[in-house]
Amino acid sequence: YGFQAQPMGFPGGFVPPVQNQPTMDGTIWMPIPPSIPNCPPGLEYLTQIDQVLIHQQLELLEIVTGFETSNKYELKNALGQRVYFAAEDTDCLTRNCCGPSRPFTIRIIDNLGHEVITLHRPLRCSSCCYPCCLQELEVQAPPGTTVGYVVQNWHACLPKFTIQDEKRKDILKIIGPCVVCSCCEDINFEVKSVDETCAVGRISKQWTGLVQEMFTDADNFGISFPMDLDVKMKAVMIGASFLIDFMFFEHSADKQQRAGVW
Repeated sequence: YGFQAQPMGFPGGFVPPVQNQPTMDGTIWMPIPPSIPNCPPGLEYLTQIDQVLIHQQLELLEIVTGFETSNKYELKNALGQRVYFAAEDTDCLTRNCCGPSRPFTIRIIDNLGHEVITLHRPLRCSSCCYPCCLQELEVQAPPGTTVGYVVQNWHACLPKFTIQDEKRKDILKIIGPCVVCSCCEDINFEVKSVDETCAVGRISKQWTGLVQEMFTDADNFGISFPMDLDVKMKAVMIGASFLIDFMFFEHSADKQQRAGVW
């Protein structure tokens, strides 16, 4: 992907090229926007888009051996330009012992190699039988500065989440389908107002084809939101898509069942 090795502590030991040039696979980075007052550095990109496409990269070692490797993702705009690159920062033992329930840190970097968003997921339970210890994700932008949270809400049959700001004030709700599986179609999680009366956006798990759905845990997501939504909440919605991916779509052993084969 045209990355260059360097000694700094970026995910995987790589950073994207500094200049806005095509990578080895022809991908072009989104042009660097000008800085904006009161906007967290690196989130200026989000002021110019109302859609983010998240493509998880296929890992050959994981496909062949089933050995869980750290996830890597491309975040693109609607034109196919890469906006960010994201990499999971977890150790081998955690990935292979805890599986999709593992705690993680995901570092999101821009085309200058700067870490602009950091996602922290602690080890929590996702079962409705334990409503006092449900899933939560903290979103920092820049690293060290919390801009919001994604909190799982207890519900007997629906996957539901609340997007909160840095002061834990409820801003948006996310409501998924009763049955989180499908064959040959996308799975949509609707983003709504706090009272759940108005549609604000959508997080969609995109159908990637029968072979990929059956034999890999590499998923694609699409996120749509209003152009004028606060960039901090856009960043938290991006974090919500990662949490949803790990909770419902990460485990490759369940792929055949979700693909409708069993």
